[in-house]
Amino acid sequence: MRDAAKATMVRYFEAFNAGDIDGMLAELDDDVAHHVNEGQIRSGKATFAEFCAHMARCYREHLTEIEIFASDDGSRAAAEFIVNGTYLATDVGLPEAKGQTYKLPAGSFMSLQGGKITRVTTYYNLADWIRQVSD
Repeated sequence: MRDAAKATMVRYFEAFNAGDIDGMLAELDDDVAHHVNEGQIRSGKATFAEFCAHMARCYREHLTEIEIFASDDGSRAAAEFIVNGTYLATDVGLPEAKGQTYKLPAGSFMSLQGGKITRVTTYYNLADWIRQVSD
């Protein structure tokens, strides 16, 4: 079960790095719970797709140094990585976008059931990101 969970995570992050929102959605349960860093819990694939589209407008990101971990039973998995990004368009309540680049450590924690991701929780240090794009 651990290997299956890791394989799901690999496909999810490969899709992320390819900018393939549909590929990311393919790994999610229809009722996925998305716990947004510094935000509210969003439910369902459609809401997740809207979030991804918004992110693609405002940010161009590529993950490196990805390390994936999974529980023995495959019900939970995590990944630690570096977000290498460019701030493309000003996001609500955040500093003005001017094409600034940033490099930010982050982590994602996921629950899985039936081969699909049922929960996505991603954490990063927002204050560090704001400092990097404000310099």
